[in-house]
Amino acid sequence: MGDVRALELAEIAASAGTLRERAEEMLDRLGRLTPFDAAWMALTEPLGTGYRSLASIALDEVTDRFLGGPTMADDIDRTRTNRPGPPLSPSDLPFPAAELVTWAECLVPAGFQQALAVALYTSDRRHVGFLTLLSSSARPPSPASRQVLQDLTPVLARAIDPLRSLAISARLLNGATAGAALCRDGSHCLLPGLRQDELLVDGSPVTEVARAYLADGQVFASFLWPSRDRQAPDSHVRVTVLAASGDTPAGLMGAVVLSRAMDVHGLTPRELVVLGLVIEGRSNQQIAHALVVTPRTVATHLEHILVKLDAPTRTLAAVRAHAQGLYVPSYPAAS
Repeated sequence: MGDVRALELAEIAASAGTLRERAEEMLDRLGRLTPFDAAWMALTEPLGTGYRSLASIALDEVTDRFLGGPTMADDIDRTRTNRPGPPLSPSDLPFPAAELVTWAECLVPAGFQQALAVALYTSDRRHVGFLTLLSSSARPPSPASRQVLQDLTPVLARAIDPLRSLAISARLLNGATAGAALCRDGSHCLLPGLRQDELLVDGSPVTEVARAYLADGQVFASFLWPSRDRQAPDSHVRVTVLAASGDTPAGLMGAVVLSRAMDVHGLTPRELVVLGLVIEGRSNQQIAHALVVTPRTVATHLEHILVKLDAPTRTLAAVRAHAQGLYVPSYPAAS
């Protein structure tokens, strides 16, 4: 029976609901596997600012808000329950739980005397959340309860992984090869299932352009970027920017994904650069100055671009190119 219920939890973790919906359903099913009087599940903020309440059972608003505050985060750190490992209870501490502010000022007054807590880590060792099961009984958690929670920790972590929805969306992109999640502090982390790429390191031109799109409120954007070998047939890669959903931690902006540029309408690398400047509203004279060529050379490139995009005017060419993701931003490293 335990295996059947564990399978049910795995199905919930793989469902398409929001993070909050999955967390609430996981807690409900978890209550059928091991006893507790109340439960609290939270997301880890990627900027190291603590935890954000995600779901709870039988907790009033005041208690839930306290657990999501800095005091709880400090106590989690002090007791080292934010490290990977088996679930811990107050009975495992080398000092009385009452010395912790969370217990003295929040949990004991709320009628709780015991707990079983565990940090939620994914298979690639990302700390995504925290779970505590609370009890009004003074009896320490049983070995069976500890084992149940330890066995289910990977499934619980997978259910609330904030990168999961971004990773799924990224893998749906045709030919996705590399990807990164972008945080508001300028850092990034790998998207599960995709590799790292030197174009996506912290502070790279690609990530800076992607951050600009996300900061501007763009939910989705696509553009081209020169590959390492600019003379190769695949001279550019496609860059797709995806905004994080509303139920993810505030510190997570979104994701940037690299894939093969499948169809560039026969445009050469130089024509793509010229087209990008046209999309940005530059005149032929301005483009010539930027590329250190003559205006006549720019005009020749533009004639070829209009033919290849089947556009009678530069304005229509710019509109079509932008809609089809043929834009190469004029960031210095892309020109």
